[in-house]
Amino acid sequence: MYLKAILSFTIFALHVSAKSVHKGDSDWWKHATFYQIYPRSFKDSNNDGTGDIPGIIDKMPHLIDAGINGIWLSPIYDSPQVDQGYDISNYYAIDPLFGTLDDLENLIKLAHDHGIRVIMDFVPNHTSDQHEWFKASENRTEGYEDYYLWADGTPEQPPSNWISCFGGSAWQWSEKRQQYYLHKFAVQQPDLNYRNPKVHDEMKKYLEYWMDLGVDGFRIDAVEHAYEVKNLTDEPRTYSPGVGPDDYNYLYHIYTDNLPETYQLVYEWRKFIDDYAERTGSDTKVIMTEVYADLNTTMLYYGSADGSVLGADFTFNFFFIQNINLNNSNANDLDAIVNNWLNALPEIYTSNWVLGNHDNRRYPTRFGPENKDGFNMVASLLPGVLVTYNGEEFGQEDGEVTYDQGQDPSARDPATFDQVSRDFERTPLQWDNTTNAGFNEGAKTWLPVSEKYHTLNLASQLVEGEVSHYHNYRALIRKRQENPAKFGSTTFKALSDDTLVLKRSYENDHIVVAFKLGWHNNSVEETIAVPEISCQNGIVALTSVGSKYTVG
Repeated sequence: MYLKAILSFTIFALHVSAKSVHKGDSDWWKHATFYQIYPRSFKDSNNDGTGDIPGIIDKMPHLIDAGINGIWLSPIYDSPQVDQGYDISNYYAIDPLFGTLDDLENLIKLAHDHGIRVIMDFVPNHTSDQHEWFKASENRTEGYEDYYLWADGTPEQPPSNWISCFGGSAWQWSEKRQQYYLHKFAVQQPDLNYRNPKVHDEMKKYLEYWMDLGVDGFRIDAVEHAYEVKNLTDEPRTYSPGVGPDDYNYLYHIYTDNLPETYQLVYEWRKFIDDYAERTGSDTKVIMTEVYADLNTTMLYYGSADGSVLGADFTFNFFFIQNINLNNSNANDLDAIVNNWLNALPEIYTSNWVLGNHDNRRYPTRFGPENKDGFNMVASLLPGVLVTYNGEEFGQEDGEVTYDQGQDPSARDPATFDQVSRDFERTPLQWDNTTNAGFNEGAKTWLPVSEKYHTLNLASQLVEGEVSHYHNYRALIRKRQENPAKFGSTTFKALSDDTLVLKRSYENDHIVVAFKLGWHNNSVEETIAVPEISCQNGIVALTSVGSKYTVG
């Protein structure tokens, strides 16, 4: 038996030449590392305070060095930017804030030349109220009357009690049309009506347009909200303590979220995209769906258990985000999250692991900075896809943003800003310790750069021969390509309230992660016997920052 123990890094610095993208590869994504880029905060190439596509091109060497297989771009479409690009006014145009279509095509070509796929955000639930479709629909222009969900009511009495995800009524009165329209997010984000076949056709045209340009797949935003019941029935109260009548959690969303028609919509898109790949002889175009739901509901987005009906290639596993709390969780909770997911996922489907994203506080802040390496090790070496939010590779933490500096439309109440705002995880990436963390050359940034950048930045972790979170991450991405991590059996278990072990085994080759959480008794050493995971011939391949163990 040859066993490599990874203890939760000066790891050998590996530099692997990437292979270019080629057609016909159907399984390229199944063990991939996807890297979410929040373009506005990634790299500002023209010093206007906002990140852009040329900035992503400029930082391509970093993505290659890290070993990334695919980049997912948060929205870069034409938009009034009420909700940072999730209010799209033209699905076919790049917002000048981020660059041009030529810039995107250059990015796709450069990425493909280095074996990196490009995933675009697909925002199908709603558009901007500045979209030509909405203007036509509000004017009752023939053919567009029912592109959005309109309902009768009076200015004083909405059609139902439905609540927006951003708080308050989900209905907005239109003086022009003398009806209400549904908006499950901001007032400026009217919901499309998927009971209209023309909307289905429009979305397929959109998907084909971007695939023709070389896009390798789509992350489907907020898909759980696509349908609602026809009769607009009031939703029942939750009676949650401390939750007011304008709060989204005031109601059970049994008539507006995760309706059976929504799964069918995802299955329809999957078939359309698979048919496109087959027709054009291209590689698999991957679909990722964003759903915050319980485990059983989440699984339905994959498709049927026997694979006779296919949905998302993977639907995001958000349970590290939803169910782990720094103050109240322990190793047994992590054990349950991982094993419940693995047991629920039909064998034919591919798993995925997500620690953070643009809508949730950064995981080093949520879980404690002392746990940066341990969580990255676990997420990286569990089976399937890894999704990394930009900055996680070197342990970037939440930034500091005041209410007056905030940009998040969901956080417009000063009293709840610190609890609700998504600005903290969206502050500019901390590249180095120069002006504005190397994000730009000194122009005022759209969100403030965190003061932590002076010591917490990527450049400070690039010194070869030193232990750092980035060296750790880069080594893990390479290790993900070894047989135990790609094909091996999985054992994940809590050994105590504070300790966990992960073992991946393929024939006589094994990878073991031993992880002691730094939440409760961080300074107390534990010695734990694990008979089924022998380390007699183990070699320390990787250690966390601050570990007393030595690689080798």
